[in-house]
Amino acid sequence: PRGNSISQFSIEDESSNLDEMPLMMSEEGFENDESDYQTLPRARVGQRNRGLGWFLLGGWKVLCGSCCDCLLHICRRKKELKARTVWLGCPEKCEEKYPKNAIKNQKYNIFTFVPGVLYQQFKFFLNLYFLVVACSQFVPSLKIGYLYTYWAPLGFVLAVTMVREAVDEVRRCQRDQDMNSQLYSKLTMRGKIQVKSSDIQVGDLIIVEKPVTDPTVLIPFLFCFFSPGTCFIRTDQLDGETDWKLRVAVGCTQRLPAVGDLFSISAYVYAQKPQLDIHSFEGNFTREDTDPPIHESLSIENTLWASTVVASGTVIGVVIYTGKETRSVLNTSYAKNKVGLLDLELNRLTKALFLAQVVLAVVMVALQGFVGPWFRNLFRFIVLFSYIIPISLRVNLDMGKSAYGWMITKDENIPGTVVRTSTIPEELGRLVYLLTDKTGTLTQNEMIFKRLHLGTVSYGTDTMDEIQNHIVQSYAQSSSGSTTGSTSWKTQASGPKVRKSVSSRIHEAVKAIALCHNVTPVYESHVGVNGETESAEADQDFSDDNRTYQASSPDEVALVRWTESVGLTLVNRDLTSLQLKTPSGQILSFYILQIFPFTSESKRMGIIVREESTGDITFYMKGADVAMASIVQYNDWLEEECGNMAREGLRTLVVAKKSLSEEQYQDFESRYNHAKLSIHDRTLKVAAVVESLEREMELLCLTGVEDQLQADVRPTLELLRNAGIKIWMLTGDKLETATCIAKSSHLVSRNQDIHVFRPVSNRGEAHLELNAFRRKHDCALVISGDSLEVCLRYYEHEFVELACQCPAVVCCRCSPTQKAQIVRLLQQHTANRTCAIGDGGNDVSMIQAADCGIGIEGKEGKQASLAADFSITQFKHIGRLLMVHGRNSYKRSAALGQFVMHRGMIISTMQAVFSSVFYFASVPLYQGFLMVGYATIYTMFPVFSLVLDQDVKPEMALLYPELYKDLTKGRSLSFKTFLIWVLISVYQGGILMYGALVLFESEFVHVVAISFTALILTELLMVALTIRTWHWLMVVAEFFSLGCYLASLAFLNEYFDLSFITTWPFLWKVSAITLVSCLPLYIIKYLKRKFSPPSYSKLSS
Repeated sequence: PRGNSISQFSIEDESSNLDEMPLMMSEEGFENDESDYQTLPRARVGQRNRGLGWFLLGGWKVLCGSCCDCLLHICRRKKELKARTVWLGCPEKCEEKYPKNAIKNQKYNIFTFVPGVLYQQFKFFLNLYFLVVACSQFVPSLKIGYLYTYWAPLGFVLAVTMVREAVDEVRRCQRDQDMNSQLYSKLTMRGKIQVKSSDIQVGDLIIVEKPVTDPTVLIPFLFCFFSPGTCFIRTDQLDGETDWKLRVAVGCTQRLPAVGDLFSISAYVYAQKPQLDIHSFEGNFTREDTDPPIHESLSIENTLWASTVVASGTVIGVVIYTGKETRSVLNTSYAKNKVGLLDLELNRLTKALFLAQVVLAVVMVALQGFVGPWFRNLFRFIVLFSYIIPISLRVNLDMGKSAYGWMITKDENIPGTVVRTSTIPEELGRLVYLLTDKTGTLTQNEMIFKRLHLGTVSYGTDTMDEIQNHIVQSYAQSSSGSTTGSTSWKTQASGPKVRKSVSSRIHEAVKAIALCHNVTPVYESHVGVNGETESAEADQDFSDDNRTYQASSPDEVALVRWTESVGLTLVNRDLTSLQLKTPSGQILSFYILQIFPFTSESKRMGIIVREESTGDITFYMKGADVAMASIVQYNDWLEEECGNMAREGLRTLVVAKKSLSEEQYQDFESRYNHAKLSIHDRTLKVAAVVESLEREMELLCLTGVEDQLQADVRPTLELLRNAGIKIWMLTGDKLETATCIAKSSHLVSRNQDIHVFRPVSNRGEAHLELNAFRRKHDCALVISGDSLEVCLRYYEHEFVELACQCPAVVCCRCSPTQKAQIVRLLQQHTANRTCAIGDGGNDVSMIQAADCGIGIEGKEGKQASLAADFSITQFKHIGRLLMVHGRNSYKRSAALGQFVMHRGMIISTMQAVFSSVFYFASVPLYQGFLMVGYATIYTMFPVFSLVLDQDVKPEMALLYPELYKDLTKGRSLSFKTFLIWVLISVYQGGILMYGALVLFESEFVHVVAISFTALILTELLMVALTIRTWHWLMVVAEFFSLGCYLASLAFLNEYFDLSFITTWPFLWKVSAITLVSCLPLYIIKYLKRKFSPPSYSKLSS
């Protein structure tokens, strides 16, 4: 007992120590390689002492926050998910009420639409400010001008926004209705009936057939009850993998004579509670009406999740989860309203302007001496200076965004691009992190066999015909003298001292590749009726025309297709046997005795077959080089050749074999079956038995398969890297595959090291591995989803800090939820803009979580492209989308936003000068139409023409992606540039107003006409000064606006005296004021471009 208590104490003490040990984040501790978490300094001591001092020094904030969180949790409390018992075909027997099986992607309903849209608009300070100012004009004592001058622009902005939101909402609703009204076949006592997917309930028996190509989004969980008891499904919309996966029916129901007997038995399924994990399932099937009751365990192999497609056969299944409880919905995050960084920056600037406006109003009232109703005068001054923050800012920016979207859509260099979110095109110019999917995004997911290496000789794509000749010759020999041929091979195989001929080695290698796999050939029948189809398949003559291969891995399909191309064809396979066809047409039959499937832990798969003609038993195995190196006999070439192939970006597989005698196999089989029946440590015992076979295996060959990359992936990734964008690859695929693609796509450059993060399962392991990773410098990181989860649980900040220093990061075996979590982590810890790009349903969460989501319309359907902000047709288009359109959108909006502010600030400066000259009276300088005309017809077109401006040509932006780095620093719109525009506005406003007062002292009544004309001319000249590349529409806009102003002078008799305006003194004095306000700025711009030119001007010159 004493010993037990001591050991228990030491374990507890160790875990408590670990809790208080911080991860070492300094370099000093790494001088000694022995350092681990047990020698790290203690931290967080004395944190638990919480007394009155703690409460007064900020503890009350923590407590209040906790209370608020608790209340929020109670208000939003969701129904607890529980395990369930589901009776076959009896939804009415369900103990609980389960969610309706309907998709709902709408943001609003009929009652929340208007309040929701208004909230989204008025949560911005800019819009809220305009609303308050417009409402103040209903108070007579605060009224400055006409109501329409305030309400018309605000109403226009709100109307445009509501119409846009309504159109988006109607489209979403239409898409949901299309999905929810999809018809499925339901099995009942009376036969088959058609039901809408939204009417499917837990417990229903549903029939899904192969022609249903649309994913069974709303058939969440199915058990196969059809003969021959297996089917293939596609899960590309769930986990991004386009390879087909085998699913197995429940054995008990397979033995029923007819489908209708499903209703005559008393059976139920016990299923675990709904979970996020799409790779596992635990349940039991029980049939009660037999003696004794039949129990069968259920695993992932017996399930079909929502959003999967039945690729072959017909499935009858019982529905277990519906609606919100399906794996696909649980892994999907809800779309958020995305707001661009530029909009947030402008929002901050408007707050600064508002503060300046209030200060200016207070100064005016103070100079008045706070006499009379000074508070009312203060508010009148605030309204009077309200043009400092022009409402046309929102109108111009929203119209600008629409223009950028139109330009992106019409760009012939990126055809098929669709802008689905028109509010964030500027985000494309501010990205620092690009998170990309692998399958279908960087790769085409089409495998091609490229290399076969036999140790002494290597065959590539150009020498495959030699292999074909060897195979034809070897099988011709065996068919002419079958006994002689096989005997000669046997003697060569059994005698290790005899060096085999190249021909026999090729023959054995090809035969091993043709046998060691999990591929099933399927023959498509063109007959429509069920009965005829089955008979057609039964009498199949194995013709090559309509054969397709199905497997859980595209690599395996590529290998089997290659063996077919060199003459050895897989023609038939079931659960117990497979047949190969030789070049001469002879059929070789093999019995499958055992299969050991590929797992991420073992990294290999094996098969034991018995040849029908000879009775020979052979154990074939293939797998990753790291797993196979210790299994095969000693050799001096495997490691080197694997490295060579990996550098070429090929996925390598090592193939080996071992001949077994009948006694050896019987001994193995008895031990293997015994291990499979054990209750405790079953997996470990089974693995130990299999490993007893995996010794001294004969190395046959090394294969190299290439996963074809999308067009121009390498130059595009190079372009993005040169632009300063860090690329992270998040994939649901295996670690080896992900690493291979990272190399072949040049995501990781050739001279860069790769640190593969070892699998960790607890805090201590994560601690040690993170410290080991910290020692590495400038190397790419490869980490699995499980290890990532452990690191984020204990060392979130430290892990993100280390990962962000890497030139590239690859996360493999990521679930859709993890992908979105990584995006949010980067947003929180780096405060940089993120972009996610993908093409499958499993990428939707990541795309919606990112600041900018890009979807590729590809083989995996349109789910990602419909959920994205931008939809493209090829990955290579992202280069132009960011470098050209992203750059232009950001630069143009920054210039447009600041110029519109300048337009408001200049008139507010003139108003301040006017009021200060006239004894601080709160009287408007310009009234009615002059104010509306100034913001619209007189200056709107030239100012808006800035959306056509560009600093460098598109070709130059793509040739020098380094220019993009400057954009991420946000220098085009910052407090510095804003301050420069404020100084320009104050200078020009002061010159215009004081100039008008000095030069027109005798004709003081004409001050409005003089100053307003000079103001319009100044604005037109300032637009010309701001433009960097002239477009013909800009020239038209300048002259059109000037023409409109001159034409309107004849109609504005209440503001202007036409006889006075046509005199020469008026013209030269207005010209002089305009010249003084603009000429210094032109000189400064010329000097700046000469002595301190921006980076883009150096290129363009």
